[in-house]
Amino acid sequence: MASVILILGLLFFAFVALGVYAGVKAVGAAKRGVDRTISQARRTVEETTLRAKSYGQTGVGGELAQLRLALRTSMRATQEALQAGAAEDASLAESLGLFQRLSVHGRELDDELKKLEREPDRTTVASLLPSLKQRTERITHSADSLRWAARDRARQFSDDSLDALNAQIDVEAGALRHWTVEPDAPVQGQGGGPQSDTSGRSQSQSPGPRNQDPGQEQRPGPGQGSGSDEGAARAITASDPRRQAGYPWQKAPRPETTN
Repeated sequence: MASVILILGLLFFAFVALGVYAGVKAVGAAKRGVDRTISQARRTVEETTLRAKSYGQTGVGGELAQLRLALRTSMRATQEALQAGAAEDASLAESLGLFQRLSVHGRELDDELKKLEREPDRTTVASLLPSLKQRTERITHSADSLRWAARDRARQFSDDSLDALNAQIDVEAGALRHWTVEPDAPVQGQGGGPQSDTSGRSQSQSPGPRNQDPGQEQRPGPGQGSGSDEGAARAITASDPRRQAGYPWQKAPRPETTN
């Protein structure tokens, strides 16, 4: 009885621990989702503010807003392109590593531009604008290079796959247009067979009809009376010429040679 109570107690504590663990995981996932939503909302509001400043504000403040907006847009587009491509192409892992290193410089520049927006000394900020523009162009150029290289790679793989598929479809379409798979078969009594050669030679060498007596009846020879009947039989029993085509890649059978 004591062992049963002990087992039940252990099971109870196990279920309680499992429930607590599941609850902690659920709370953590919900917290991460809320944090992600808040960060996205904050980023959207900040970018909307920067866009409004870049269009509606003139002077140093508008130029700083334009630099921040261009930097953030380029970095985000490159990050999304690389992450989407790395899921299908493992070779982009190194590109992601390079982008992470570039993101460090991008965040430093964005923080510096953000601080300069609140700087009251506009003359000093104006003197720093050329170097800030140069840094922004270098970072955005590197980010754009990574993004377009990843897109070109994905498009090239897609084109290669499409070319291979088109080639397979062309082969299959060509095979479907042939309704017979039988090889060429020589027709009896036609072609270059030995029998046709012998018969043709005998007919060409046979002399013309001799003068016979009027009362003598000309009887057909053993191979002359049934010529028309044999021609009719061949015309009826001849194979369909459409069934002699075969595939274009098949070799025509060679006639057997006789000694």
